[in-house]
Amino acid sequence: MFKKFQPSSDVSGQVSVKSSVQRAIRNSILSQWRINPETLEQIWPKKESLTLVKCREHISIYTLHGEPLFFQHFDGPFYPTLKLLHKYPFILPRVRVDRGAIRFLLAGAHMMCPGLTSAGGELPPTKDALPANTPVAIHAEGKEHAAGIGLLKLDTEEIKRVNKGVGVETVTYLGDDLWKLQQL
Repeated sequence: MFKKFQPSSDVSGQVSVKSSVQRAIRNSILSQWRINPETLEQIWPKKESLTLVKCREHISIYTLHGEPLFFQHFDGPFYPTLKLLHKYPFILPRVRVDRGAIRFLLAGAHMMCPGLTSAGGELPPTKDALPANTPVAIHAEGKEHAAGIGLLKLDTEEIKRVNKGVGVETVTYLGDDLWKLQQL
């Protein structure tokens, strides 16, 4: 999504978000992420106004004082930026890929099921199974912080059972143009 993102050509406009829309976004984030209202208040104080940066391919980036906080594609789920995820690593459920998948992840490839189910990979246990189309933090074997953010294409139990094809669609990753972006 952000492999070849250039703010000079890909941003079509910026607008302040109305307070009613901000309330709806806040409620949506509280329901989608593993976050409590106090932590969200630390990230985005209620008194602060968000700016919506409209980009190509129907990507909406929400910024606070020019710093990207989270983004959305069409009317899909909200994704935190990787920098925000590194500050608050508990806000998304996590999956882990094995060492062999790291170079592909850092090149922007989608994560295949065998990389998630092998000895170095990790999926949530059966009691905490995640449904398809859930945003997840993609961690790499032996690394402390998330290396990417993605969207589950299959539920975690189906990934274990099928063990072939794409398991997680990568949305953003370390080193992409959103990661390099300081201000918008």
